[in-house]
Amino acid sequence: MLKSTIDKATGFEKRFENIGTIVYEDSTSASKAIAQEIADLIRVKQAQKQTCVLGLATGSSPKGLYAELVRLHKEEGLSFSNVVSFNLDEYYPMEPDSVNSYVRFMKEQLFNHIDIIPENCFVPEGRLTKEEIRIYCEQYESKIEAFGGIDLQILGIGGNGHIGFNESGSLQNSKTRLVALDHITRVAASADFSGLEKTPRTAITLGVKKIMEAKRVILMAWGEQKANIIKASVEDEVTNKVPASYLQEHRNATFVLDKAASSKLTRIKTPWLVENVTWTDKLIRKAVLNLALKLQKPILMLTDADYIENGMSDLLTENGSAYEINIKIFNKLQRTITGWPGGKPGADDSSRPERAEPVKKRVLIFSPHPDDDIISMGGTFKRLHEQGHEVHVGYQTSGNIAVADDEALRFASFVRDYNEKFGIDNSEANVIYKKAADFLKNKKSSEIDTPEVRYIKGLIRKGEARATCHFIGIPDAQIHFMELPFYETGAIKKNPVGVADVQITADLIEKIKPHQIYAAGDLADPHGTHKVCLDAVFSSVKELKDKKFMKDCWVWLYRGAWQEWGVDEIEMAVPMGPGQVLEKRKGIFKHQSQKDGVVFQGADSREFWQRAEDRNKETADLYDALGLAHYAAMEAFVRWHF
Repeated sequence: MLKSTIDKATGFEKRFENIGTIVYEDSTSASKAIAQEIADLIRVKQAQKQTCVLGLATGSSPKGLYAELVRLHKEEGLSFSNVVSFNLDEYYPMEPDSVNSYVRFMKEQLFNHIDIIPENCFVPEGRLTKEEIRIYCEQYESKIEAFGGIDLQILGIGGNGHIGFNESGSLQNSKTRLVALDHITRVAASADFSGLEKTPRTAITLGVKKIMEAKRVILMAWGEQKANIIKASVEDEVTNKVPASYLQEHRNATFVLDKAASSKLTRIKTPWLVENVTWTDKLIRKAVLNLALKLQKPILMLTDADYIENGMSDLLTENGSAYEINIKIFNKLQRTITGWPGGKPGADDSSRPERAEPVKKRVLIFSPHPDDDIISMGGTFKRLHEQGHEVHVGYQTSGNIAVADDEALRFASFVRDYNEKFGIDNSEANVIYKKAADFLKNKKSSEIDTPEVRYIKGLIRKGEARATCHFIGIPDAQIHFMELPFYETGAIKKNPVGVADVQITADLIEKIKPHQIYAAGDLADPHGTHKVCLDAVFSSVKELKDKKFMKDCWVWLYRGAWQEWGVDEIEMAVPMGPGQVLEKRKGIFKHQSQKDGVVFQGADSREFWQRAEDRNKETADLYDALGLAHYAAMEAFVRWHF
């Protein structure tokens, strides 16, 4: 069984965490550990000639778990012949063969690849009449009871703390039932359904009562976007506003997290409040900046009393007075600011983020989607070019699924009109247009676009990316459309990074031989494309690291439209004045298909240019609040050492 890291002798973590939590480096290692516990339970039950009853979840969180269970079956002989499974929920109404049905999800992710008896797999029925639902839900719970209850329940967690589809407000004694989905839940799922208006408003869910009756519960959460709700669920009071908090009262529940999802927990964010720590330079910086922001004081205004009253007296005993510590941290933060992201020629670079030499650098910016370069680092992008560096952009994916259907038809129609105007044979264009129009007219919710439609959408985004580069001043020879294969599924759900993706990435790096690589380090992307693209870059760099040219290559990570680096993490901050902010906005506006109603907006109603400006302003405001120079905006970067 997974063990909690709570130290019972000191009680340190128990002071803040009201439930056992285990933090792994990443979701892969966490999923393997959970799979091993499930496998051990199945084998114990087999030895006792008993049925093993599993409660299963859907969504992105358990995918790695199910992949590992499949591997254990195929490679290590784990049998599921004695397993009975009950799924938590299903959208309503929902056909079982629909792209978004949880019946289909479970078959594709797990059931079709193991030896579980099909009759032992139970998923709530999405085709019932409303009159049938109440009796059906009672029978669903009766089946669970007939098998002796759930031995181990797997859970994910929603952005509002829901477990299953037990939304905020659900009571602890709630039963299996039809529920109305919260707006936050629907927005989070809207990408899968190609828009909020097509996303179901109701679902059938196992009640909180049955979840709490499970003999063992494991809730897993991955990614920065889950960090706030994890803290609320684990450390704050039990409340029906956050249904996951009910698990604090379960007799055998554990939260299993990756580092990103755990980042707001007290013992992770402020470990000096929990245990005795070794005060490294990195931890001192984090603690001092956290203290200054908490007290709303500039760094240089912090006093000895501030340190003592906020649990940091041992920092003073080890490192001197507040004045000495403040000066040290202020200078370090000051040195992250540079208007020369490619290095300042002829300058002493010993305290600068980047090297002065070579004066003219080859720079390769990797952009997961065709607009991430300008949205996330547009000011830096433009400055690198203006300061004489040879800037290349690698657009890793086509971004074709993020184009609205009517945009595709509009451009296809433009081609027909263009051909007609200039006397170009229109026969093929007419065929393509009619085929696309017929498909889109009858397109079902979440149906995958035809190859023609996908290609048209890809061309739209390619043209916009090229227009942005021309706006910056980058010639066509330095624009690279990589079209990584993992992305080209035509669906929201993408494949994991593959050999071909890594090879394409490595080939581009080797061709350019860059002195700087910029890559999107934003792991809060709810659709996962940024993560896969980053994996491809990391794998490629590791493969090439022994090449001579890589000895002089630095990798900088920027963040996308979803999240920003913490101020204690930032190693290079590129400031922008008001005019540069407006120039960046003009560059973003080249991506017309992504304005005025983005297909995959997420839970944030702002357009991407607004998010970028607000985020850059917030970073500049943080520096200002800490007592440093006040700029209109800042783009932030962290260096990755390979």
